[in-house]
Amino acid sequence: MERRSVSPETLAAQALGEVDPVTGGLAPVINPSTNYEQQADGSYWQDRVYTRADNPTFEHAERLLAALEGAGCACALFASGMAAATAVFQSLLPGDHVLVSRVLYWGVRKWLAEFALTWGLDVEFTDTADLAAVSAAIRPGRTRLLWAETPANPMWEITDLAAVCELAHSAGVRVAVDNTVATPVLTRPLELGADLVVHSATKYLNGHSDVLAGAVLTARRDPFWERIRSWRRNAGAILGPFEAWLLQRGMRTLFLRVHRASDSALAIATHFHGHPALKEVLYPGLPSHPGHQIAARQMHGGFGGMLSIRLAGGAGHALAVLPSVQVFKRATSLGGVESLIEHRHTMEGPSSPVPGDLLRLSIGIEDPVDLIADLAAALDAAQGRQAAAASREPAAGQDADS
Repeated sequence: MERRSVSPETLAAQALGEVDPVTGGLAPVINPSTNYEQQADGSYWQDRVYTRADNPTFEHAERLLAALEGAGCACALFASGMAAATAVFQSLLPGDHVLVSRVLYWGVRKWLAEFALTWGLDVEFTDTADLAAVSAAIRPGRTRLLWAETPANPMWEITDLAAVCELAHSAGVRVAVDNTVATPVLTRPLELGADLVVHSATKYLNGHSDVLAGAVLTARRDPFWERIRSWRRNAGAILGPFEAWLLQRGMRTLFLRVHRASDSALAIATHFHGHPALKEVLYPGLPSHPGHQIAARQMHGGFGGMLSIRLAGGAGHALAVLPSVQVFKRATSLGGVESLIEHRHTMEGPSSPVPGDLLRLSIGIEDPVDLIADLAAALDAAQGRQAAAASREPAAGQDADS
């Protein structure tokens, strides 16, 4: 009987719907073997030699993620999101010019700042949301890669992927998109023209804060893709079978979790938009967001579970909010079932370009009413602490010891 085509949501829920051919089990099996027996004639079963090259367990997770990102693409899992991202850059050649989103995940920015020069790359940061800036930055014959992140962490700026891909391709530039925040639930960059998609699979794809993983996907199995796969194999940046199994298990609830987080994030952003304690709420789902119209066009079913708030009282006010949260957890990372809050400038260090008055929120799957109440109470408590501290300070020109 011919198998009917089903939606990505069904493919995710059933982990591709495959059944263990030995037992009929519905849960995918884990294959922990690191090596495989050579047959008498010198060949190998399924051409498998050593698990650093491939393994049935992480191949299953790769096929599942590839099915979610788009038909015909290929996927390679890595030991972390950073291993996946840096594999793309390390597959370039010395002297290659690279354009990178001005706003992006701090770990990638830090790696580029510390290692890209020694790797021989010419890295230039540009505003990928500004097509004129991108066009002006492209160096014909030298620019080999444009790296875009949208929504861009932690300011949540939006890049028009279809437009930037068309512009880049007209100059022969490959486009890689960090799709960690949007996930294939909300955005499919390959369908908008991207050549590569990168994920920190630690975040939404796994979704339970218990797996470190990354992924790169390609629209074409070309020589550059083979360089990325070769880098993974030879550098040993491969995921373990148990982690790959946990990753595919997490992806089975991906659609439910992302839609829940997106709905809650929109409710929270809407509630606190215009709050007197806040300078700004940064969330692409708000009509006031400068990238809202583009986000509405390329994100389907929601605007993601990430938002940031900027405190009217500055960095001190932002830091004063953190001790009073009870439902939000004070922790880094994002995309898990629990809601997190953190002061990004502190996490990133003194060279961080993130404003000191910014708090980043990763919204989980809790009741949004509880999250709103928790954040409102923390904002009130922070204002109270600031007012008390101000009242204890000596008036201008008054001797503190008088």
